[in-house]
Amino acid sequence: MPKLLLVEDDPALQFTIKTALEEKGYAVDAVSTTGDAIELLGDTAYPIVISDIYIDERTGLDVLDAAKRKDPKCSVILMTGRGTMETVMAATRGGAFDYLAKPFEFDDMLNAIGRAEAALAGGGEEAEEEELPESEMIGTSPVMVEIYKIVARVAPTDATVIIEGETGTGKEMVARMIWQNSERRGQAFVPVDCGSIAPSLLESELFGAMRGSFTGADRDRVGVFEAANRGTVFLDEIGDIESNFQLALLRFLENHEIRPLGAPRAKEVDVRVIAATNRDLQRMVEEKKFREDLWYRLNTVRIVIPPLRDRRADIPLLVRFFVTKYNARYQARLHREVKLMDSGIRAFQDYTWPGNVRQLQHTVERLTILADRIDAAAVRQALTVMESRDKAVDTLADAAEDQIRRVLTATGGNKSKAAQILGIERKTLYRKLERMRL
Repeated sequence: MPKLLLVEDDPALQFTIKTALEEKGYAVDAVSTTGDAIELLGDTAYPIVISDIYIDERTGLDVLDAAKRKDPKCSVILMTGRGTMETVMAATRGGAFDYLAKPFEFDDMLNAIGRAEAALAGGGEEAEEEELPESEMIGTSPVMVEIYKIVARVAPTDATVIIEGETGTGKEMVARMIWQNSERRGQAFVPVDCGSIAPSLLESELFGAMRGSFTGADRDRVGVFEAANRGTVFLDEIGDIESNFQLALLRFLENHEIRPLGAPRAKEVDVRVIAATNRDLQRMVEEKKFREDLWYRLNTVRIVIPPLRDRRADIPLLVRFFVTKYNARYQARLHREVKLMDSGIRAFQDYTWPGNVRQLQHTVERLTILADRIDAAAVRQALTVMESRDKAVDTLADAAEDQIRRVLTATGGNKSKAAQILGIERKTLYRKLERMRL
């Protein structure tokens, strides 16, 4: 078995990991600082290095760099309890073999070491380093780290990606991270909300139309795909497209050719497609509501974003991030900085967040503007506005209308923001407002 280097500043955790690995037959050198690790790596080429990321004034990324400079084939396994999109992308670009989110099962580490040993037997390539963009992709839970790893691997390719998740989970943010870390990042990223475009207009919107091709077409119209040539198109709410356009989209994905309405011939365009939906496309396929061949074509790489209620451990980090963001935005104008209290964080964690991260973000923004401190009472009051718990109603329809009125009042009549807070699509809100005659 190979000799391992373990870099962990927590004495108890270092002892636990070192002892467990030695019981499995591994020889382990263990250190507590990046300086000691880098010094050892200057003298010795370890085939496998296991390092925490946040250690002292330097990080596990410095250990990764030192290990790779000593031996490009070294397999470096990084671990942390504070994983972010940036650190995962930096680790991936720097050539890290794997990335474990604390807490993890020891079997997960053994599995990573076993795969590293197998990779060493067959060789490997060092990834290219690049300066990485910052993002609001936040979460330290294992499921989020897995998403970061998929994004890091799929981004450099041109593979079609389908992103699934409830409204407000951050599907467009994931799509943008794929684009920003792809070779197309210098070209356009064009989001299209398929659910907000009338079915009769969707084909001309995406493929274009020639003058006179339909009533009202008084000029040639360049479609989204042609305008985004060499870039990336994000098709949101792909589950809402009708069957006739599903076939047209399938043909485009197969041959990358568009034929504007009324055009005599097709033209080739180079566009990467990333799609997203809050619907269960697999069930729609089984119910014959979505083409099976299109589903398979979109499903080259699938990313499923969990709802916030299934990763509550990420809520404190998200809340702190958004409080910091909105304090920086509004502090000068409001002449104060809102304080975040522990009770407020617990109240955030106790809520189910049907609107997911988007709802959480807008709740924090509201509290940053209106509250002097964010404690449990302030959080509950903000949530009451959305849930209309303080007013007795006779029917479910009355409750929904009352909630819509309250959220519109809280947002100053901003319908887009109201739809985000309510966790519904804009078109759904507009239909409800029409029925309410507002």
